[in-house]
Amino acid sequence: MSLIKPITPHLWFDKQAREAAEFYCSVFPDSQMESVTTLHDTPSGDCDVISFSLRRQPFMAISAGPLFSFNPSVSFMVNFDPSRDPQAREHLDAAWEKLIDGGQALMPLDAYPFSPRYGWVQDRYGLSWQLILTDQAGEPRPDIMPALLFTGDVCGKAEEAGAFYRSVFDGSRDGQLVRYPAGMEPEKEGTVMFSDFRLDDDWFVAMDSAREHGFGFNEAVSFMVHCRDQAEVDRYWAQLSTVPEAEQCGWCKDRYGLSWQVTPAVLGELISSGDKDQVARVTQAFLDMKKFDVAAIEAAAKGGR
Repeated sequence: MSLIKPITPHLWFDKQAREAAEFYCSVFPDSQMESVTTLHDTPSGDCDVISFSLRRQPFMAISAGPLFSFNPSVSFMVNFDPSRDPQAREHLDAAWEKLIDGGQALMPLDAYPFSPRYGWVQDRYGLSWQLILTDQAGEPRPDIMPALLFTGDVCGKAEEAGAFYRSVFDGSRDGQLVRYPAGMEPEKEGTVMFSDFRLDDDWFVAMDSAREHGFGFNEAVSFMVHCRDQAEVDRYWAQLSTVPEAEQCGWCKDRYGLSWQVTPAVLGELISSGDKDQVARVTQAFLDMKKFDVAAIEAAAKGGR
């Protein structure tokens, strides 16, 4: 059964979405492909839309052309907890070996002051993963958490962004907050070395980095917000969309440059229905939309205009 969570990471590939999803399912235990749907006659041609889950964390992916490239501004932190898995270290090392094949280490797999076993790897597709051996005292965190790195113009905004996102999503709250001390230049004292917070049912990590990275948030990784009805679509869109020129097909950008897809649940149900004619009608209907119009999508599914 497909996992539905309020917020789902969405990965944009050139042509490799299905191949990459199958690879990630082979890297992490308790993972599976959920569905594969092809959208026809889009501006990017025919696009495969993939639904899959990794260690109970749902993901979506699309093959939609070489428009965006992954970078480490959004990575995924994978927790390996010896208190829950006696072979956590071995499983971490096995995942690292698969992810580093054809990729590169951004931080070598080694012991660090914050963990006896940690590494940051960019895989063969350019997507980044932080593998960490954790001792999850207190409330446990999920196995996989999106990690946001605030760089460039938004460096120093990680704490503010966390508070903003918590104001947007119901059931949210803060978690850990570790600030940079003095003497860690170019990092500014008091900015966020590490933080995490819960948005509805999902945990996120956020960090600042003042180093010259040359990258920032883009559409290669976005976050789908699953909405029950038009009222929810309207509410999230009003709070998250601050860049009018980025608005298209339910996509928007927030004040920090992070991309979101504000999506009615019925759209996912229609796209994955297996009815090719219905999928084609729905696809052509939403391609002209900025914010999604639920009534128009439902009318297109029934054959109306």
